Amino acid sequence: MTANRDVWSVVTFGSVVRQIRDVVDPVADDVERFVAGEHMESGQLTIRKWGLVKDTDLGPAFYRRFRPGHVLYGSRRPYLRKVARADFAGVCADKTFVVESANPQELLPEFLPLAMMAETFHAHSITWSRGSINPYVNWSDVAKYEFRLPQLSEQQRIAGLMWAFEETVLAKRSALEAAQKAEVSALVELYDEPAWPVRRVDEAGDVQLGQGLSSQTRSGGRSRPYLRVANVGDDELFLDDVRAMTFDETGFTKYQLRDGDVLLNEGQSLEYVGRSAIYRSELSDCCFQNSLLRFRSSGDILPEFAHGWFRRCLHMGQFARVAKRTTSLAHLSAGLLSSQPIPVPPKADQQRVVDRLAAARELRQTLEQGLEETRTLMSRTLNAVLNG
Repeated sequence: MTANRDVWSVVTFGSVVRQIRDVVDPVADDVERFVAGEHMESGQLTIRKWGLVKDTDLGPAFYRRFRPGHVLYGSRRPYLRKVARADFAGVCADKTFVVESANPQELLPEFLPLAMMAETFHAHSITWSRGSINPYVNWSDVAKYEFRLPQLSEQQRIAGLMWAFEETVLAKRSALEAAQKAEVSALVELYDEPAWPVRRVDEAGDVQLGQGLSSQTRSGGRSRPYLRVANVGDDELFLDDVRAMTFDETGFTKYQLRDGDVLLNEGQSLEYVGRSAIYRSELSDCCFQNSLLRFRSSGDILPEFAHGWFRRCLHMGQFARVAKRTTSLAHLSAGLLSSQPIPVPPKADQQRVVDRLAAARELRQTLEQGLEETRTLMSRTLNAVLNG
């Protein structure tokens, strides 16, 4: 798509966009849905998740009403790039801006979220954000954003293309969600064999808590990379932010990771405690911190089979039920994990389960890749059209 940006008008965001400040009492005014920050996904134009007011004790910050067609923008941590149009009515927190076109004859409502998805918009918000730990941007600063606004006919043409992209993204997201549910169902069904012998986890392998982070391990000696809770997702490792600390020779021998080690979150929110992934020698001389547990097979159980069982315990809520809870976290200690049951069938049965799970994983990962590629293409196309 080509566009002649030279004839587009230069406008400020606040001159063409109006902030909605409607206040509502979610309970007294019988509001059905609320949208929190976790319900808005980066790079997705449509809100597809929400919570129910009747099932949640909302805090005092949730009083901002939005209606169908309004655009929501997460002003906290603007680097997360959370912009989405609501197709339903509800309430959000005060730090979520609710906006609409001030004049649909100048700015089409369907074009508004596209203008806010542009990289230049996010760059402006990030530049004007305040605070270091939990940065935020004020509406008065967002309103200063200058951009080129196409004529109405051009807005309509661009919106038609980008919302077609969004429909494709939503279709691929639905396919991915179906694959994820099928994978969880496979985890449940494939291990449902009452005749299999059962052992304690520490009888099937070694359970080890990682090294603690202290002033002594922050400096001196040889620094080595280590994985922590932020690096371990559900069946995946996040290796774009790996830190390092000192491990002496004894500690390195004790905490060094080997190919096939299973890493589990020791301390996490209740929903994610026990989340696990397999280490595949992605990093040289890598160790792990005490926010993680390591399971190392003794040889009678395949690491992939054990990992599948741990994922089953996560998704069925077993780890959440046995974890010790503190004010903000749940903990799956080495002792608790060690005492949990784990089936140890013959290796042929284990391999059959592993192969089935690998097929489900491959389908899910293929769909994840396809969805990410479409989102990337959508973002690049939008920025190319709007900014050249």
